[in-house]
Amino acid sequence: MTRINVPVYLPNWLYRGLRFAWHAIRRNSDKGLNLLGDRDIEWSFVAAHIPPGRGPALDFGSGGTYLSLIAAQMGYDVVALDLQPGKPAWFHPQVSFVQGDILQIEFPENHFELVINCSTVEHVGLAGRFSVSTEQPDGDLEAMSRLCRFLKADGVMLLTIPCGRDAVCRPWHRVYGEKRLPLLLRGFCVDHQTYWVKNSENRWIAADREAALSVEPSTDRREPFRSVYALGCFVLRKNNG
Repeated sequence: MTRINVPVYLPNWLYRGLRFAWHAIRRNSDKGLNLLGDRDIEWSFVAAHIPPGRGPALDFGSGGTYLSLIAAQMGYDVVALDLQPGKPAWFHPQVSFVQGDILQIEFPENHFELVINCSTVEHVGLAGRFSVSTEQPDGDLEAMSRLCRFLKADGVMLLTIPCGRDAVCRPWHRVYGEKRLPLLLRGFCVDHQTYWVKNSENRWIAADREAALSVEPSTDRREPFRSVYALGCFVLRKNNG
């Protein structure tokens, strides 16, 4: 039987991403913990907690995910906001793509029923990534304040962020701990929260808040896959008191 080899062509962005991830895995196979699998935790949390309903939704930092599509298929009219240009390989009539900066763009107050804020706010205001050139140390706090203003009084925000001992790991992200986490959540009530940490087998496991916020974060400036931190996942509502 003759075996025929059929070439497989991948988009450049996918090829680069897979090649980067593969080399990161090989380099880190004997170096302890890393972040691989973090999106499995975060995206599944968001998908599981999108409330049933219709109306306007905002997917803040939508690039590279399909969370906008999930929300649209559940009935929402979604604005997918990202700093970077580009569109995914799918189209849905209830998803509108907008390129813009959360610190500058304006939406009506008390407008969105749902805000998806998945692994995004920790980057706001850190120069050196996503075409950001101006450092804004409290850009994350300002972004949360603006998102709170755009959210309806009875709306829901789904938030996922790095957690551990407080740190700013430039240019990649912030890590939220006992000091900065309460500042980030100011203006919101926490309906539900879960935390995850890596175990000795480099697998994500559920943990309590104390264990997650005690994780000592580390970051390699060249290879984000070699970062280590815990994950925090939150269902937030506007504090109308």
